[in-house]
Amino acid sequence: MKRSENLKKALRDRILVLDGAMGTMIQRHTLTEEDFRGEHFKDHPCSVKGNNDMLSITRPDIIKDIHRQYFQAGADIVETNTFSANVISMADYQMEDAVYALNYESAKIAREVADEFAHELEKPRFVAGSIGPTNRTLSLSPDVNDPGYRAITYAQLEQAYYDQVHGLVQGGCDILLVETIFDTLNAKAALSAIRRYFDTHKVELPIMVSGTITDASGRTLSGQTTEAFLNSLSHFPMLSIGLNCALGAEELRPYLKTLADKAPFHVSAHPNAGLPNEFGQYDQAPNYMGSVIEEFLSSGFCNIIGGCCGTTPPHIKAIAEVAAKYPPRQIPTVEPFMRLSGLEPLNVLPTSNFINIGERTNVAGSKKFLKLIQEDKYDEALSIARHQVEGGAQIIDINMDDGMMGKPPW
Repeated sequence: MKRSENLKKALRDRILVLDGAMGTMIQRHTLTEEDFRGEHFKDHPCSVKGNNDMLSITRPDIIKDIHRQYFQAGADIVETNTFSANVISMADYQMEDAVYALNYESAKIAREVADEFAHELEKPRFVAGSIGPTNRTLSLSPDVNDPGYRAITYAQLEQAYYDQVHGLVQGGCDILLVETIFDTLNAKAALSAIRRYFDTHKVELPIMVSGTITDASGRTLSGQTTEAFLNSLSHFPMLSIGLNCALGAEELRPYLKTLADKAPFHVSAHPNAGLPNEFGQYDQAPNYMGSVIEEFLSSGFCNIIGGCCGTTPPHIKAIAEVAAKYPPRQIPTVEPFMRLSGLEPLNVLPTSNFINIGERTNVAGSKKFLKLIQEDKYDEALSIARHQVEGGAQIIDINMDDGMMGKPPW
């Protein structure tokens, strides 16, 4: 039986346990610049201390031991040590050329440990290729004085994800996990890259997606509510959608409930070990975190549960013990109505009496809008859309037909 079929069978039978924090465990080692460099990168031209992903090449013994500890604690799935293993993030260390090796070796060593435990316990163990959000955002400008500026294009980000996926798949991952999403457009680029890779290489792996609610506002960094985030990505055939990082389990609960109620996929969660203290450390004890998580497992919120920042093997052990007590969440039947999203969800239901659509952002229907676009006056053109939203429009119809550019139909 293929591992993907084993995974789906396991999800039908029980709540699966994801591992805990990789970075927290690495920080327990007192590693020097020489540890990070190893022999392979001993002549690298800049400092690389803190580049945890490269330890899969230079100190694989440490990374494999961390995977082993999490499996021993009861994890069903471990994540590869590849959170930042993409050309965008690796540019900070002048290591863009090492991206394939970082992903391939990280997946390979995780696969080796997973196979060891699967054989020993006669129980499948799985490897999720960790795909982090990068340190760039497509939806927000890094320059407050130029809101239209972007530090990266969609095509550049999509290619960066494609290159990372190549190494992860070749190294032996069972799952691809697009995680810690603070910008949904970044996630769309990742999913587009995955789809392109699958189509090109004639492979197919299950996909997990996990967003990050940044604070008590209940929104991602780019401003979306949990339901809007779900609507934005629900067109993609995911194994699961979930939430991780930024918040502890207590704070995550209401947003996880939203996904549990509305998602037509399995639901995952891997919260932090509480909120950081004034020193940036996580104080929540394993047993206490397990008790908090038990409440929403007993409520039927999750299919996959684990830990993020500050969690360690004892946390995962406590989580695994409570997860074993409860059946997995049952995926609800979601009626196939139109479900749209901006920062807020817009669900077009039979009870919806009226949907207000703004249609002036249209080069074929508005001479003023066409002229602003032709003259590259995008801020003024955007003000037309903003005016319609302020006037009550729930949907903006944008028509930028190339055939109309420079050729007014009047």
